[in-house]
Amino acid sequence: MIELYEFPLSGNCHKVRLMLSLLSLDYRSVPVSGAEREHQQARFLALNPFGQVPVLVDSGLVVRDSQAILVYLARRYGGPTWWPDDARELAAVASWLFTAANEIARGPNAARLHRKFGKPLDYETALAVAAEVMGIIEVQLQERSWLALDRVSIADIACYPYLALAAEGGIDLAPYPAMRNWFGRIQNLPGYVAMPGL
Repeated sequence: MIELYEFPLSGNCHKVRLMLSLLSLDYRSVPVSGAEREHQQARFLALNPFGQVPVLVDSGLVVRDSQAILVYLARRYGGPTWWPDDARELAAVASWLFTAANEIARGPNAARLHRKFGKPLDYETALAVAAEVMGIIEVQLQERSWLALDRVSIADIACYPYLALAAEGGIDLAPYPAMRNWFGRIQNLPGYVAMPGL
């Protein structure tokens, strides 16, 4: 049985829950209490010494980091639809995984952390990074239905949650109609699951 150690309100955890559901995989959710700092206790640090969720455990294999978990699930369970064999397609997918971990994390995610959870971050910088990356993504999605390929991929799943949750960071989504249409395409996928705020 797959186990997912997670925070319910984490966008990074949501992308893994979403991928598990899209692949119709059974798993057991193991909630980790942020308030009790369970992610900093020895039992959890044995799984992930960085003290971060999500962590996926599959038949004894421990995978940390949401992007790495998406890659693992796509490769092990998704087949070429989710993990392409073509090097060009892989490069396109990987570039968006890095965008999710970099610009999206430093932009819309950071703004949400500040506004919703009171994290002491540079909010103005987060808004500037968000405006830049969301502008780029808006242009991308004006020309195509999905970020990396001619079909949905883990690139879309990796980038979706914190963009869709951007309003919780005080970011107006009205200027991004192509992105909002993309949210709708993801939400219409068979097996889609939501989270609070979406």
